[in-house]
Amino acid sequence: MTIRNILVAFNGSESATCALRYAAALAGEQAHVTALLAHSNHEVVDSHGRWVPPRAREIIAAANAEIVTEISARFDALRDDLGLGARLHFVQAAGRVDAVLSEAARNFDILVLGQDRAEGVDSHVSLHPDRIALLAGRPVLVVPRGYTAGAGHARAVLAWDGSRSAARAMSDSLALLEAQGEVSVITLGDAPLPRPAEEVITHLARHGIAASHARIPAVPGPARALVAHMRETAPSLLVMGAYEHSKFREDFLGGVTTRVLRDTPVPVLLSH
Repeated sequence: MTIRNILVAFNGSESATCALRYAAALAGEQAHVTALLAHSNHEVVDSHGRWVPPRAREIIAAANAEIVTEISARFDALRDDLGLGARLHFVQAAGRVDAVLSEAARNFDILVLGQDRAEGVDSHVSLHPDRIALLAGRPVLVVPRGYTAGAGHARAVLAWDGSRSAARAMSDSLALLEAQGEVSVITLGDAPLPRPAEEVITHLARHGIAASHARIPAVPGPARALVAHMRETAPSLLVMGAYEHSKFREDFLGGVTTRVLRDTPVPVLLSH
């Protein structure tokens, strides 16, 4: 897949700004970048209730509009610096933020997001990258807050467990890996794989990508092991399948995808 059409979730945060800059670098000289400001109409009270005075409704509507206007101004301040000219676009859409982004992404090659929600971002525009990766049906690339190394992919890590989502992530990442193409295929722990890792190496080689296999201990857990490996080896990209768990497990035990996205120092390409 050749990347020609990139969607970026832009909510004005530092993470979103890093994601937008990354997408601009990824676009190169040909691809288009569309920044989407997805915003909900959350309200402390139901402004449509008959008991709410008209003036109160106006105040609530104005407060919501002010958030959107401020974020739009932040985008405009970045526009010239991104150097994309007519290939840079900005759109807004109201609704449930994760759903809006997931559905919009289906008409693009890839969705680029900021890393986390721990920046005091208003819930009006906050998003959940792990949930979006499960819903979008397209590859989702999550850029850490403060990441400035650009969109080079000379040395990537592919987390491989033989699952459907890992295979999807590998396929979705080929457009990024073929150009510069050195990949470390890592497997966690000693559990046998459904198919030998050597088959992955062969597949990548036939796409002109030099790859090697390494097995790392899955302690103190797969998420921490992956993050520790990222910190030790400093690759330009981590490619992994999005792990799907129940809402109960995510809320009370935490999930592999959530933990990796929260703590990784490098961009992560997720597919499901």
